[in-house]
Amino acid sequence: MDKTRVLILCTGNSARSQMGEGLLKHLTGDRFEVFSAGTTPSTVNPYAVLAMAGIGIDIRDHYSKSLTMFLDQEFDYVITVCDHAAEVCPIFPGPAKRIHWSFPDPAAIEGDHQEKLATFVQVRDDIKAHFEHWLAELENPKSA
Repeated sequence: MDKTRVLILCTGNSARSQMGEGLLKHLTGDRFEVFSAGTTPSTVNPYAVLAMAGIGIDIRDHYSKSLTMFLDQEFDYVITVCDHAAEVCPIFPGPAKRIHWSFPDPAAIEGDHQEKLATFVQVRDDIKAHFEHWLAELENPKSA
């Protein structure tokens, strides 16, 4: 059985797409191949690592990747998690279905450690809820 291939895109591939990659891998196990990338990659935000560790998902070894690494690959789904990435997302070869979910950039929040972490946790939880709903729809499309 072929695995479902998913690419999660954001601008910097530093927070939302990284958390999405970790969450979707966790939720689907070996049924899906999951990747993330950015239109202008930077570095993985330490608060994203902390937020994910809070639910037992380790993304410490993740690194920011450029969208260009994946341009010649086929995906079943390309999911953009920020508006900028949705606007500049190229067309991928093959059957890729595009999905766009807009999440606020948790790195844009000013504040102390606890405020920043709380923002990342909220965005993480929102992304997780979207993935859980989407996976339920994939498994039982008539209930959607």
